[in-house]
Formats: sequence, C-alpha cells, structure tokens
Amino acid sequence: MRGRIEDGQPVTLGPVDPAEVDTGDVVLVRWKGGVLLHLVKQATKDRVLIGNNVGRINGWALREAVVGRLVKVHPRGS
Repeated sequence: MRGRIEDGQPVTLGPVDPAEVDTGDVVLVRWKGGVLLHLVKQATKDRVLIGNNVGRINGWALREAVVGRLVKVHPRGS
C-alpha cells in the first residue's frame, strides 16, 4: 500500500459487514493462509478484487473473507 500506508505504519481497523464493502475501501482480508491489508479495486455481489495502491492486483476474494476495514492511518512513531 505504498503511498497510502507504508510498511510497518500503525493503523486502526474496525468491524465491517462484508456486504457493505465497496470499491476504494481498504480492508483486512483472509488470503492464502494469512491476512492482507489491501485496497478493494472492484466489488461484485459475492467477491472483491484486491490489490495495492500502485497498480498490482492480487486477485478475487470472497466477501466472507473480509474481516475488517481501515478506520485510520496513524503517523509513524505514534
């Protein structure tokens, strides 16, 4: 998420209804045995397309894999 959130930068996440996630949201999603904080590039009824802020696309994830939404990005050192 370079340019929007730098590696190691603290963030606050909040709960989210996966059905309400939309394009442009930054979400925490279960992905391939781990979790990623990524940008929603596209959304359909059942899935979200996740990627980063500099054009990379990771792929489609089921909405039920979305476990939180970005609430705030904190300055480093806070």
